[in-house]
Amino acid sequence: MQPYELLERFTTPDGREMTLYQQGDDLFVNFDGRELMSTRTHRTECTLARVACRELGTNPSPRILIGGLGLGYTVQAALDALPPEARIVTAEVYPTIVAWNRAHAARLGQTLDDPRVEIRLADVYDVLAEKKAFDAILLDVDNGPIAETLASNDRLYERSGLRRLRAALAYDGLLAVWSAHPDADFERRLRAAGFSEVRAEVARTGKGRGARHVIFLGRAN
Repeated sequence: MQPYELLERFTTPDGREMTLYQQGDDLFVNFDGRELMSTRTHRTECTLARVACRELGTNPSPRILIGGLGLGYTVQAALDALPPEARIVTAEVYPTIVAWNRAHAARLGQTLDDPRVEIRLADVYDVLAEKKAFDAILLDVDNGPIAETLASNDRLYERSGLRRLRAALAYDGLLAVWSAHPDADFERRLRAAGFSEVRAEVARTGKGRGARHVIFLGRAN
């Protein structure tokens, strides 16, 4: 087995350590020593984008907000699924994550410079305050509706934060939240915040197999 090579590291404002490792042709981002994302397993990030874009139907020029850049797979899958007139705003709170994406763009197979993409170095919570009437908001900033990578993310998943998300959506706009696990209480909070058609769709890390992750969906109408 090839060894892991530490490429980069930085400390978050919360005092947590995020590291970038390479093993062979694969990249791994670890958070406090635990794998957060990698080039080896990114199927569910792509599923998040495909499911959300599928729900947009025939909208010729949708406006999308993606919370969390990660290794760019959600953005790339959305670009692949959306029409030429679509616009994607991607909010990433850590400039280092954007820098890692650009430094390894060839390996990641993505293009952050696509004219349909706007990278915002900002907390997605603050971007929501602009109320731009997005047709869809995709959140992949934690491993589920519990703050993990940044303590302040808790406010996104509380009822007031969910109302803020709903207010930033156009009528009948879609909220899609990636999660490593089911969460019936979160589904109840979505309904209490005014979302309709709330459901959880299963996404697997492998084709027809692998860990069962969840994409929570809700409509703002």
